[in-house]
Amino acid sequence: MAIQWFPGHMNLTRKAIAERIKDIDVVIEVLDARLPGSSANPLLAEMTGHKPTLKILNKQDLADPDRTLQWLDHYNAQPGVRAVALKASDAISTQRLAPACHALAPGRGGMAKPMRVLICGVPNVGKSTLINALTNKRHAKTGDEAGITKLEQRITLADDFYLYDTPGLLWPRIIVAKSGYNLAASGAIGRNAYDEEEVALELLDYLRQHYAGLLEARFKLAGVAQMKDEEVLESVGRQRGALLGKGRINLQKAAEIVIQEFRGAILGRITLETPQEFAQWLAAGQQLDAQRLAKKAARTGKGKQADQSASDE
Repeated sequence: MAIQWFPGHMNLTRKAIAERIKDIDVVIEVLDARLPGSSANPLLAEMTGHKPTLKILNKQDLADPDRTLQWLDHYNAQPGVRAVALKASDAISTQRLAPACHALAPGRGGMAKPMRVLICGVPNVGKSTLINALTNKRHAKTGDEAGITKLEQRITLADDFYLYDTPGLLWPRIIVAKSGYNLAASGAIGRNAYDEEEVALELLDYLRQHYAGLLEARFKLAGVAQMKDEEVLESVGRQRGALLGKGRINLQKAAEIVIQEFRGAILGRITLETPQEFAQWLAAGQQLDAQRLAKKAARTGKGKQADQSASDE
């Protein structure tokens, strides 16, 4: 079942961004380097697509470095886009961002034409940590959960450089099922919107295929690539002592272990998608969504025909 999460404050954020974007020179979109495609908001791209964009692949210290390079190449090949990878809490590396914004909007700068930058991203992607590093102050609350920032705020980075922070924003309908699971695994989706066991199984399915060695080393397993996802989860629970009565495995606890150790990079540096994989997932999701909309239109059309027939009688 696809994971969806769009609480009420996100609709307000969408409206605020739509209004603010009129006066913005550059958009900074903060992505999770472990899932750059899934954490890129298509709704944001729709609202800000005509603006120069700086893609920040945050949490690069948790991500697979080879795959991070692939994603940087992917985004840097797009017109009007620059991409950099960093760790948001590293104040030195974040100092590259202001020059990158000026490169995207060279006509802005100085008191007559101050740079105006909107910073956006999905929940729990590290925007607040990044802002605090940029300003060397605690302007924004931080935490390892979705939905910390609730209101827009303007931050002055320099006399001629204004940064507008917005709450984390998802999109009303996630059409790429894999993205929903990846976002949940990363902590971008509220806990009540998904089943941890289901997310852990999806996560293990990908890790078995691409990072089997990391699973085997961390959980002292062998032949992970040939195991079923459920078998791996049970083995994790057994190895970590997540047991119920009569030797049964506490699958909920085992799932929590898998997810938390992925989030903290205790398993190792992992990226859950490549540009090529995400393009395939997106194409499949778009096709399914088009079919869904066609069926809905057909049902609506039949309903209108029935109503018309009834009124004619």
